[in-house]
Amino acid sequence: MSEIKIVAASIVNFLKQQLDSDTLSVDSRESVEVGVQCIETAFELSPEELARGVDLLQLVRQQRGGAPRVDRAEAEKLKNEGNELMKSERHREALEKYSRAIELDPQNSVFFCNRAAAHFKLGEHESAVADCMAALALQPNYGKAHGRLGIALTAMDRHAEARAAFARAAQLEPDNESYKQNLKLAEERLAQRGDRRLDLGCLLQNTALLNMATEMLADPNMQNLISGLMTTTSPNPANGAAVGAAGGGGMNALLEAGQALAQHMQSANPDLVEQLRRQMRPPGPGDNQPPPSQ
Repeated sequence: MSEIKIVAASIVNFLKQQLDSDTLSVDSRESVEVGVQCIETAFELSPEELARGVDLLQLVRQQRGGAPRVDRAEAEKLKNEGNELMKSERHREALEKYSRAIELDPQNSVFFCNRAAAHFKLGEHESAVADCMAALALQPNYGKAHGRLGIALTAMDRHAEARAAFARAAQLEPDNESYKQNLKLAEERLAQRGDRRLDLGCLLQNTALLNMATEMLADPNMQNLISGLMTTTSPNPANGAAVGAAGGGGMNALLEAGQALAQHMQSANPDLVEQLRRQMRPPGPGDNQPPPSQ
């Protein structure tokens, strides 16, 4: 990781710390959030790289001769208060408690892991990943942090990374059944994704589908429809835009063509159409696996 990225990651982490506090006004928060997004995008910072950033506030205090006082007792008290707030589903307030605990004791991995859970409950999955990575930077063999990292990655559809996180969590805590179950679900999701890619490839080798396409192209009615579609969407020589009959009906022509093709396929081979629907449709509510447990 380059020094430039470390500086950029440190700035992003500092700004996120300010967002987690209650010191900014609404307008200031919006500006800082935009700044965070711009820096992360410009320097292509990954969650792993963000976790390696330097605590700028602590560094400045040290250079000024005023290293922050580590009040572990107060920090532990704030963490416990945050835990109670989580039980009451007051997640934003819990996040603020954990953030204050981190300010007092930034070397405690549990505080980052707990704040990751609060971020997750608030739908802030990227921040949850960043906090899990921060916890793991402090304590690499922290099973719960690996497990929560997997849950946050799953919510972002990053199933390959989630599988690795759950596998490590299960390795560290082999008696934890939830890690094993979540690992199994991640593997199933990756397998389903592979099956869908295979299904799309099989469509191109479907003899019945190719025969239907050939018959449709040979049908004079279909030929007239396609010819009319090409005419109505031909580019205007003056400005290159597609224009349609009666002054710009290109989109309507496309819709009509699609409906006609669908009707033709349905009447010609309804069994094949139903087969294609089963192959192409996304999984319905009954097809989905339950979300990973915490």
